Amino acid sequence: MTIAVCPGSFDPVTSGHIDVVERCAHLFEQVHVVVAVNANKRPMFTPRQRVEMIRTVLRDDGYENILVDSTDGLITDYCAKVGAKVIVKGLRQNGDYEAELGMALVNKQLGGVETMFLPANPLKEHISSTIVKDVARHGGDVTGLVPASVAPLLTEALKNEKR
Repeated sequence: MTIAVCPGSFDPVTSGHIDVVERCAHLFEQVHVVVAVNANKRPMFTPRQRVEMIRTVLRDDGYENILVDSTDGLITDYCAKVGAKVIVKGLRQNGDYEAELGMALVNKQLGGVETMFLPANPLKEHISSTIVKDVARHGGDVTGLVPASVAPLLTEALKNEKR
């Protein structure tokens, strides 16, 4: 069985993320979407909340070959644990390649895991979690930027952030 891992912070999961994951579901027998804890980021949502967000979206979309998990360790260790031989990352035109290439080379050295880059859907390549949070913080409409089930969670998190 060919297993792929799609790691990310997913804070929150966006329509762009889901597009990459769904495309992977057509390429691999099993896809693990892994919420990775990044010590350099201050997340809006807990890892558990992010896992549940993604599970809800993918369950609503009917994908059965996608598993959602989290890790606070190395992605290569997670890949070894589940038998994955490939990491899939979506690339936008904003310099993602330069940032992701270094990680891909380190992952290959550490765990022998290859990285496959999928170009972002041109209609979604402008979407990032950072932009989504900024739009929402300023009262903008995030419809289409995040899955429908994520928008109310974002609104609620922002209300709690202001308290």
